[in-house]
Amino acid sequence: MSVLTTPAQSAVHRRQTPAPVHPRPNLTDDYERWYTEAAPNNRMLLSLRSGIDSEVAWALDRLCRLCQNEQFMLRAIPGLTDALFEWPEWYTKKGSKHFATYTMFFSASPEKERKRRHAIESLFILRNACMHPSNADELAIHPNTRDLILCAMHELKPDSDANSEFLLYVIEILQSIANKIILPPPGTSPMASPVGPLQQIAGCSSNRALIVAALTALTIMYSIPGNAAHLSAEAPALETSMNVLPLILDKDLIDSALNYMYAHLSHPPMTKAFLLHSRMPGTLRLLVSLILADQMEENVSFEIGMPAYTAPAQSYTIKDHELTKEELDSLLAMSEPQRCYEWMKNMFVSNPEGELTQVDFWNLYKDVFLPHQDRHPLLVASDVIKNVNNVFPQAQAMVLPGPPQRFVVRGVDRRKDFMASAQFKCQWDRSACSADTFESTDTLYEHVLEQHLTPFEGAHMPCLWATCQQFDITKAQMRGHLLTHLPDMQPSSKHPSQPDTITLPSANFPHPVPEPTTRPPPPARSTRVTYMRPHVDPPPSSLTALLCLRVLFRAAFASADVAPRADEDHFGFPGVVDDPEDEEEEERNKASESDMEGERRGRKAFIGIRYLMEDVRLRHETFQGWVTEMVDAGLTGTV
Repeated sequence: MSVLTTPAQSAVHRRQTPAPVHPRPNLTDDYERWYTEAAPNNRMLLSLRSGIDSEVAWALDRLCRLCQNEQFMLRAIPGLTDALFEWPEWYTKKGSKHFATYTMFFSASPEKERKRRHAIESLFILRNACMHPSNADELAIHPNTRDLILCAMHELKPDSDANSEFLLYVIEILQSIANKIILPPPGTSPMASPVGPLQQIAGCSSNRALIVAALTALTIMYSIPGNAAHLSAEAPALETSMNVLPLILDKDLIDSALNYMYAHLSHPPMTKAFLLHSRMPGTLRLLVSLILADQMEENVSFEIGMPAYTAPAQSYTIKDHELTKEELDSLLAMSEPQRCYEWMKNMFVSNPEGELTQVDFWNLYKDVFLPHQDRHPLLVASDVIKNVNNVFPQAQAMVLPGPPQRFVVRGVDRRKDFMASAQFKCQWDRSACSADTFESTDTLYEHVLEQHLTPFEGAHMPCLWATCQQFDITKAQMRGHLLTHLPDMQPSSKHPSQPDTITLPSANFPHPVPEPTTRPPPPARSTRVTYMRPHVDPPPSSLTALLCLRVLFRAAFASADVAPRADEDHFGFPGVVDDPEDEEEEERNKASESDMEGERRGRKAFIGIRYLMEDVRLRHETFQGWVTEMVDAGLTGTV
């Protein structure tokens, strides 16, 4: 509070030496020292206990903002915790009854509504404060905490809109201290335990927030071994957990349901009882489906075979172009230097990387036209070399330094002819025919008829094509037989998946060969293995679902693998020796009929989900080992 002073007092204060000012911590979120001093006359504490609505509303509003700061401690203001309990206790004992009576038909009076808001805000402050471990420890030992929780859980109806927010904060406060609560023995009064109301809320409420809070509180309390006696095979919370498993998009609800289910199934009696539950097989499928839904995989492929060596299906021979008879006759009719220009166009092509020696260039010109110099005289070598620039402007005659010096023409290259190497080659006279490769089947066929069949005298003749073994064929039949050796002019269409290359057995294997059918089989073209693998760890919900499956699996196959004993079928089997006392002990410890029936149903259920488990792939080796074990057991029915 500020203190009023007179002008004279102000002058005296100005003449006095100011006291040193100690720096205070810069605290945000309205965390002013003035309102948080640890004194009984703290303004917020006095306002809370004043009973004046405006003062109470001011204090609660400030505390609602302060409690969100990690530095907020209830013990820092003596008496603050007791003051915050006053309004919630009033609501649970008196205020809630008024709302239950009148709000069914009429709205509450403004005064009652303000008091209800005071109670809810007080609980909100306690709920936020108990998120800090120190505040949670203080509330755990405070005498009013237990009474408020039990009274609210048993007295307030969770299906009322007026109570839903209040109950939510109560349950969340219970969550923060649940790990320190040891429930009374099951034979005591139900009013002494919050388990009954929590089970009722989890099983019957339509409020999602209350269901999540109730399941979480039950999970924490059932995680304490001393509270396992309060578990029930017919718990409503278990039914709710199974009901919400298909809601895979609601992560918070799924997490709370799975955590409760794991806490419930972690106790062997509850596990055995669940194996007899009618919804057990469907629950197993849903648990596996949850794991598959959260599974994130990547496509991995790698080559496991040797590299493939290929060659074109149709091989070609590349050779330098030579003048044809038609081209030569056309050039001989021209005079120089036009003849030289046209000769260069027919024999050479522009190539920036090409290079010919000037001697080779002159010799090619001389060899073509020297036999015909009587018609037109030849150009001298220097003129021929100079004419290169007229035909190919980018070409250049130059001298490369040595030793030895080289006189070259750079920028031109010989024109190339691509010819089929074997497809249209005449193979008569046991492949000794000297004729050049033909351009088509027709020309090849005419060549064989004119050059090899027609000159032969006699009615019968042998087939001399390559390695053909036909030695006595009439000339009339030879025309048709010859067609069996010639390639088709229009080859048959290939399948779209058939490549245009031929796979060879090795890198240096000759191609083509006379007998391709005798070639060793080549390696497979495609030896790539492709599979899916997980590339991230599964979320916590998937791991919890896997733990539930693991617990049920171990219970279902607990007695499936029985060690054999030495008998006529197992002569000399080591390890197990029959003893009368052991047999009696075994009879005493023999599982009941219901337990055996539960195991039988459990094994049958795991066999039924094997096809789903086969698609589960987890990154961690241990978890994947669990899945593999369950899949293998689903094949044989034993572990």
